[in-house]
Amino acid sequence: MEGEKRPPHAQLLSGETRASACQPSTTQAHTVAFSVPEHPGAEVVHKTHSPIKTPVLYPRLFSSYLLPVNRSSHLKVRMGMNAAVRATVRVGLYTGAKVYFVHEGYQGLVDGGDHIRLATWESVSMMLQLGGTVIGSARCKDFRSREGRMTAARNLVKLGITNLCVIGGDGSLTGANEFRTEWSGLLADLVKADKITDAEAKQSSHLNIVGMVGSIDNDFCGTDMTIGTDSALHRIIEVVDAITTTAQSHQRTFILEVMGRHCGYLALVTALACGADWVFIPEMPPDEGWEDHLCRRLTNQRARGSRLNVIIVAEGAMSRDGQPITSEQIKKLVTDRLGFDTRTTVLGHVQRGGTPSAFDRILGSRMGVEAVMALLEATPDTPACVVSLSGNQAVRLPLMECVQVTKDVTAAMAEGRFEDAIKLRGKSFENNWNTYKMLAHINPPDVKSNINVAIMNIGAPCAGMNAAVRAAVRMGIIQGHNMLAIHDGFDGLAQGQIEPITWTSVSGWTGKGGSMLGTKRSQPGKMLEEISQNIAKFSIHALVIIGGFEAYVGGLEMVQAREKYEEMCIPIVVIPATVSNNVPGSDFSIGADTALNTITSTCDRIKQSAAGTKRRVFIVETMGGYCGYLATMAGLAAGADAAYIFEEKFAIKDLEVNVQHLLEKMKTTVKRGLILRNEKSNANYTTDFIFNLYSEEGKGIFDCRKNVLGHMQQGGTPTPFDRNFGTKMGAKSVLWLTEKLKECYRHGRIFANTPDSACVLGMRKRALTFQPLADLKEDTDFEHRIPKTQWWLKIRPIMKILAKYDIKLDTSEHTDMEHVIKKRSPLGK
Repeated sequence: MEGEKRPPHAQLLSGETRASACQPSTTQAHTVAFSVPEHPGAEVVHKTHSPIKTPVLYPRLFSSYLLPVNRSSHLKVRMGMNAAVRATVRVGLYTGAKVYFVHEGYQGLVDGGDHIRLATWESVSMMLQLGGTVIGSARCKDFRSREGRMTAARNLVKLGITNLCVIGGDGSLTGANEFRTEWSGLLADLVKADKITDAEAKQSSHLNIVGMVGSIDNDFCGTDMTIGTDSALHRIIEVVDAITTTAQSHQRTFILEVMGRHCGYLALVTALACGADWVFIPEMPPDEGWEDHLCRRLTNQRARGSRLNVIIVAEGAMSRDGQPITSEQIKKLVTDRLGFDTRTTVLGHVQRGGTPSAFDRILGSRMGVEAVMALLEATPDTPACVVSLSGNQAVRLPLMECVQVTKDVTAAMAEGRFEDAIKLRGKSFENNWNTYKMLAHINPPDVKSNINVAIMNIGAPCAGMNAAVRAAVRMGIIQGHNMLAIHDGFDGLAQGQIEPITWTSVSGWTGKGGSMLGTKRSQPGKMLEEISQNIAKFSIHALVIIGGFEAYVGGLEMVQAREKYEEMCIPIVVIPATVSNNVPGSDFSIGADTALNTITSTCDRIKQSAAGTKRRVFIVETMGGYCGYLATMAGLAAGADAAYIFEEKFAIKDLEVNVQHLLEKMKTTVKRGLILRNEKSNANYTTDFIFNLYSEEGKGIFDCRKNVLGHMQQGGTPTPFDRNFGTKMGAKSVLWLTEKLKECYRHGRIFANTPDSACVLGMRKRALTFQPLADLKEDTDFEHRIPKTQWWLKIRPIMKILAKYDIKLDTSEHTDMEHVIKKRSPLGK
């Protein structure tokens, strides 16, 4: 995520694969096809030129305005694909389209017949929690030939399909683009062969293509995160956590091999998330003599008291001369030279399976919506595009530009330009690599800075806090600072519960939930005198506050106290960490992703129960205070029928509409309901009230059950996202403090009294930014402890549309086509 995004990438192809990259792929692909009739009523939707400069409302079209949508799957199956399939189908139906499944990828396009089937609203129900792809995926040699593509074109023309959505990797998407490029020629040949009529060819004169990238390797340039990557990381981290316990017990070295034949993303993020001692990735082979360096590092770690060593290896790892580096080779090296008890684990296809994570479900759903909109707005002149994620924003990128940068990565690696390969992967990948290099092994400067940096946790505990503390401590030591741990928040600072914290003190903290430092909700306002005395007593020169809304308010109170207490004139940085995701100045908080996955997995089990008993509605209460982030995003990830939140006011009429919606739903084959309610969404319409209302109104049609999830949402081990996010935030905060300390050093002492010397480090759209605490006051609702503007409110309509509510989708924040190649600086050849 660093500075930005969940990381962009480009897929690496072998020489043989690269040579055939311009050919349609024989691997599996997922596809959705739309055909839009020329009808005045649909013009506002599908004739709009991109980019649109004015707000557009997409009205629900009458069912007589057909827009056939057809899906096929390409490439290896990945978790989260079904969420994309579900969203594309339902949004297609919402716009008045006919929607078709293309089963078995491009092979289904060629074979036609029953492989291209009409999709319905109910046919994509109960698929969010399923891994793989329900519409199948298969390799297709026929599609590589022109004859095969002619057959596929004929099958589409006969159904009036002129819009195709493909979910796959760069090979699948490149094949789709070639299909589009030669479309007019294929139609001309079909007319000559009397396989289609002139009228049919005219009606289907052009083919629109939009792609969604599905790849657990996260190897496609231009996108921060591909569908399936986050779920794969979940599988890997589950194994790493299990291995860590046995490795510590037996003082073993474990070598873990993960997927990534051409891209080291999984290996790199796993290494960051578990604090591995070494990582091997194809983009950056180790220097000559790496064997000696590795053995020294492992020996040093054991000498410092570490009971285990972890080495992560991407399956495509290689040396500088292009020779493979295998897990067995590394095991032999460690065993022969050091005599350590060493084990290897090759994860293999475990990484491709399992239940999709909440992030992948939301990503797939958002991309599915964006894909439909891209197809509806496409014109014959619109280039084939991929819909992607940059930070938390949906973007559209020219497909072939992304493929070109993918090839550039391959070329850079083949020519030994490994620094260029890292840069071409994207800024986030580069930041991941640099952060890992700094934190993996202690390498403090020869000269100490004589600066004391203190770290504390404030507010309710959440998963990922410890990862941020670990990264901040180690980055501070690397910068030459003395790091201090403050226990139990502001209470501890006032009572002098402060002690040095070392490199080894934080070993293994990335995977631990809760707060190892201890945390309380107390604010500094009534303890300012004691706090100022202890800041002076322990010579604290800078402060890192990791926590929720209390951390922001506490930091603000310290800034306001600077006029009275000179000791408070030190640089301060607040790192948002709370399950509620309600800290001003940041779109995401550490801990929210872990809580979201906990809620989503619980809802999956609840829905499964309801599917068995039939005609049952579950009402689930989530945490979040007055912030509806968890309820909204869990509703999108779990497929809820409604999510009640404080930010979107509701009355008894709205509840009646929701009840009526469920009564209608019970007449379909989907005889179950899921309602989420944020804990403080309304003081009067409580969870009990809503439960009683639904129970009474649904008598004889459905019965109700309620669940209050409670503090289970704050516990558990951090997800890969929270570990990685916390690590980057912790490291970046100390680097910022180091620079700020230089600016504030005057007359032999630190004096920081400007607004920009106390900031929140937050993620804003596509970048990690530092924003002064004082500047964020205007955007803060202090009474309800939430920011006044929250980005996720704009995607709430998606949840309602996918639940079959007849509403209007506001696309005032329109997604323009962006370019990948132009925004990259040229790299030396």
